[in-house]
Amino acid sequence: MPLLGKGVEYALHCLTFLVHAPGESVSVSDIAEFQGVSPTYLAKIFGRLKRSGIVTSSRGLRGGFALARSPEQITFWDVAVAVEGKPALFRCDDIRENCILYQSADCKPEWLVGEMCAIHRTMMAAERQLEMFLRTQNLAWLAQTLSKKVPPLEVERGIEWFRNASSRRR
Repeated sequence: MPLLGKGVEYALHCLTFLVHAPGESVSVSDIAEFQGVSPTYLAKIFGRLKRSGIVTSSRGLRGGFALARSPEQITFWDVAVAVEGKPALFRCDDIRENCILYQSADCKPEWLVGEMCAIHRTMMAAERQLEMFLRTQNLAWLAQTLSKKVPPLEVERGIEWFRNASSRRR
């Protein structure tokens, strides 16, 4: 089971469209159609992104979503936490307290009481590393990286598709 699911992937891909549409509102139904994903599922994701302050929304015929901050200020970590909550690599059940040697409260050694074990410390360090790395990647970096892969003509065709989709709704 992945630590971060498809919702984070969908959000990151879809937010790149908003990077290319600064100041414009883009409808979730248009993004979902363009990406070939469920509009209902995507609407839930965008609701979470809005509650987290990553996007803003507007109602009406020209309504939709826009980035609430600059692409440089929105990190992969922000998106992951908004969509799925703070990821946890590990849940410590502290099974060492169940060890046959320590069944009686009288025999628990001092080093066991209140101290995080090496396994828990290691997993917490890994979580911190993941968070630090995801905080270094932002939407501006993603849009720039993707633009190196997608020919400019295709980017223009995509922008034009969204303009036409918006016109069809009016």
